[in-house]
Amino acid sequence: MTETTITTDAVTTTSTDGAGDAPVRILEHPGASVPLAFTQDELGWLPWLEPADEATLTERQYAGLVDRSRVKSDYFRLLVRDPDILRARTLTDKDIFYNAADGLGRAERELAAAATSRFNGCIFCASVHARFATHHSKRHDDVQRLLDLGVGAEQDALWRAVVDAAVALAATPSRLESEHLEALRDAGLDEQAVSDVIHSAAFFNWANRLMLSLGEPEEPRTGEAGG
Repeated sequence: MTETTITTDAVTTTSTDGAGDAPVRILEHPGASVPLAFTQDELGWLPWLEPADEATLTERQYAGLVDRSRVKSDYFRLLVRDPDILRARTLTDKDIFYNAADGLGRAERELAAAATSRFNGCIFCASVHARFATHHSKRHDDVQRLLDLGVGAEQDALWRAVVDAAVALAATPSRLESEHLEALRDAGLDEQAVSDVIHSAAFFNWANRLMLSLGEPEEPRTGEAGG
């Protein structure tokens, strides 16, 4: 769990955890230090629903985690209450972001996720993927400008096209038009790379909403959540 005090008089509700019905407490985190600005620093994450107890996880739930080390993450132990959906979510995530031998470079995949997260206001997800974008591109200042000034901040032609397409897709209703795809092609991307931009942005357009609805970020601390 977190270092933040969890209220003991939390409301009790019921949810399905994939291993049978179990009561799930609603959690509160009075006094939590919630960041108010986008950052590339590592952040903590505080769940609003009680994660599954590591000691009670079934092999089906471990299969849902995909990587057993994720059992230490509050975020993944919360999602593992529905292990089959978590497994599908995680395999999709890995295929989009770690299968970068062909198509779009890893840095631009992370940029699409960071831009989507910046647009949707997910400070936690933006911190994770901005950090990855910087790591893979070595362009810290360009990434930080995206976080500080927003999705309209100046970027080179390729990054401008990736950010614009990601944000257009994230808008409600979607504003993605053929001109966004043409801009990606004009910036040098082939059809597979264009598809990778769309998949990277689309995944995080969904993932941001999931994370924003299940908890809140916390100022830097050691540990991992997800994103």
